[in-house]
Amino acid sequence: MTIKHDDYLGRELPSFAEPARAPAGHAPLRKPGSVRRTMSIEVVWPEGVSGPGSYWGRARDIWTAPQGGNPVVLAEDRLMAVANSRKIVSVVSDPPRLALGSLAGASGGGHLRGAIDAALPEEKRAGSPLYLLLDDMAGATLISAWAFAPWNAKGTASPERVKARLRSMEGVCIGFRSGSSALETEGNSEVVANHVAVLPLPHPDDPVGWHEMIERDRINFRRARRIDVWRDGDLLRIDSMFQDSAGAPGGGRVAIHQYRLTATADASTQTLLSIEATPGTLPFRECLAAPVNLPALLGTPLVELRSAVLNRLRKTAGCTHLNDMVRALAEVPMLAASAGFENCCDARAHPFVDLRCL
Repeated sequence: MTIKHDDYLGRELPSFAEPARAPAGHAPLRKPGSVRRTMSIEVVWPEGVSGPGSYWGRARDIWTAPQGGNPVVLAEDRLMAVANSRKIVSVVSDPPRLALGSLAGASGGGHLRGAIDAALPEEKRAGSPLYLLLDDMAGATLISAWAFAPWNAKGTASPERVKARLRSMEGVCIGFRSGSSALETEGNSEVVANHVAVLPLPHPDDPVGWHEMIERDRINFRRARRIDVWRDGDLLRIDSMFQDSAGAPGGGRVAIHQYRLTATADASTQTLLSIEATPGTLPFRECLAAPVNLPALLGTPLVELRSAVLNRLRKTAGCTHLNDMVRALAEVPMLAASAGFENCCDARAHPFVDLRCL
């Protein structure tokens, strides 16, 4: 049965007294016989918050043999971009893609995603690490300026400007639904969003489980993702996480968004069978209702999740950040194929078959 997102709007949602404050901690140890994708976009502002941001992205796919040990790198991409007020000024990648130059002038959000799909359709079809980096630029350009908040919680915007911005945000997601505390200010100050200290993402006993990330001693933002996939009989099992964090004035990092997500899919049909999201930290108590509507996606082919999420969990039926997390699972079939979970003895389909069929 097709479930329209409108069926969920207006339904009674659970209420919560406090926002989430239970970050997940380090990444789990790599599971033998699994494939892992990690991604990060780091942002700094050489000229301050009013100047352009420099975005440094890296995404990597690795495979861990059934006997464990160091991972094999399957694919890796890097992204270097400059954006000003969400508009892309320049963007290049390593390895290079000449078509990236056409993205200059595009603005973050849905318009940027449309420009990406038009300029680099092969990256979307391949589910490449670069495509995830580019897709996440849409959200990173929106939320990255929050990195200044831990250093100056009161902000500099006038009360009138703050209220106007809040009015424009009402109804964009489940956390900003009508009546939400996210739409309120404390007196004449900015909205105070919940954020908590978080541990480094790489596990201390498995530092190679993440690609290298730079810890900076100035104001900075980081968006990070991890997707683990492995075969379990007739199932594909998925363990994923997402985090938006910033450097803290006293050292370490604080996060404003963090989810952990687990899911299963039928290994042969690659349709979604189960999905559960656990908030680690979210800015407002109303955000905790976001996972309620995830069952609307059950039965969806994984490869269709990027469009299905946007169609079924739009606006106040979903959370922008959780939606992006689920959309990123559209590449799970590609990750499963790269790890040889299907037809692994067909060397034509899987060039690393000599490693993975041992």
